[in-house]
Amino acid sequence: MTESRDVVDLIEKDHREIERLFELLRTDPGQRDLAVTEVMALLVAHSRAEESEVYPVARDEAGETEEVAHSQEEHAEAEAILERLAGMAADDPQYESVLRELVDSVGHHVEEEESTVLPGMRQRLSDERRAELGEAFLSARAQHLGDRPGEATRAELAQQARNLGVDGTSSMSKDELRDEVTPD
Repeated sequence: MTESRDVVDLIEKDHREIERLFELLRTDPGQRDLAVTEVMALLVAHSRAEESEVYPVARDEAGETEEVAHSQEEHAEAEAILERLAGMAADDPQYESVLRELVDSVGHHVEEEESTVLPGMRQRLSDERRAELGEAFLSARAQHLGDRPGEATRAELAQQARNLGVDGTSSMSKDELRDEVTPD
């Protein structure tokens, strides 16, 4: 059996892997360093691929405008938490609470995305279009593996801002774009 290239299936597969890694964090402290590294790598690559390839199509072709803006906000929240976590030692007294905040934030995002954006895409986009998007998602995700939280390029920040519905992104500086997409 060949693996599905449907973008919705691929996104859901990533979500299950992230949930598996979160469970490993919870149940096997000896695997924590490795699991946190994997979570960071997968979350950043997954988010960048959704933001660049999936969200624009979900917004423009599947009519998921508000849902995409909300999902983009949740990505920014999760990345801010990831940045904090990346700067902490595992024995930091705040480490557990920041890790729990990340798990809760990402869990909430996955639940919402799987009940709003993804069903809308499955319903409103053809099988062929979802397969095309799946290939673009996989390519973008592979390109971003190894990216660190907080290190988005100007172009990536501009796309995040457009996903939020911000106008005039082409004339904004990288710092202005970062201000637009960073949670208060």
